[in-house]
Amino acid sequence: MQTTYFYNMLLQFFKYHGTGNDFVMIDNRLQTFPKNDTKLIEKLCHRRFGIGADGLLLLENDILSDASAATVDFRMVYYNSDGNESSMCGNGGRCIVAFAKKLGIIADRTTFIATDGLHHATLLENDIISLQMKDVDEVKINPDYIFLNTGSPHHVTVVHDLPNYDVKTNGAKIRYSDLYGKAGSNVNFVSAKSATHFVLRTYERGVEDETLSCGTGATATAIAMHAIGKTKSNQIDLDVQGGKLKVSFEKNGEIYQNVLLIGPATFVFKGEVEI
Repeated sequence: MQTTYFYNMLLQFFKYHGTGNDFVMIDNRLQTFPKNDTKLIEKLCHRRFGIGADGLLLLENDILSDASAATVDFRMVYYNSDGNESSMCGNGGRCIVAFAKKLGIIADRTTFIATDGLHHATLLENDIISLQMKDVDEVKINPDYIFLNTGSPHHVTVVHDLPNYDVKTNGAKIRYSDLYGKAGSNVNFVSAKSATHFVLRTYERGVEDETLSCGTGATATAIAMHAIGKTKSNQIDLDVQGGKLKVSFEKNGEIYQNVLLIGPATFVFKGEVEI
């Protein structure tokens, strides 16, 4: 039975993007946003009937975790544009750090918690944010693809003629294949520009389309290219449809640690919407 929700309120929102991966950002520290209303979230993210975004993020006080309030500045809650709460979003993580700075919650460094645990971040010059991602302790290498989890699951495959590749069709086939079951996976298609520079296009589950950028996907792709020997460097440049990202890491045995996703987090506008 579907729940029907009724509201009569003005909702203040902020719009941010990280290399074209765009988000509706809401300050929910007072717990006023109806976060169980998936239809509302889907509508707010709709590009014709709402604000328009790849996802929606709530910034909340960290009242649910066991982490010390003295060390955690806020909690990040992320929803895909289909209205469902999802796993970690790297570009969204950088954007919510910029949002927390705009709200006066943090200065130039922060520690926050997301669905995959604690994250540290540093605000650099020109809206660039360095976000520490989770350690990666398993990289599954197969003949045609690599699979790993960087806070979200990612399938990575090398393709030729990437500019003309049908990302939406081929990405959907893999995302909905028996390989990943009902939960599915994000799907990344990559080609090399040099030994330290790659070009990336991503099909995102929950959006069910190609997005202009995917932060956890860029992180997964950089580590995957290192794992299969396409690069020996631990500092990787990635061109995505919406701009440029950098990923750095350290490898300790089989574990990739101190993984940093570095790129811009850009404020677009703020507004109010009646719900």
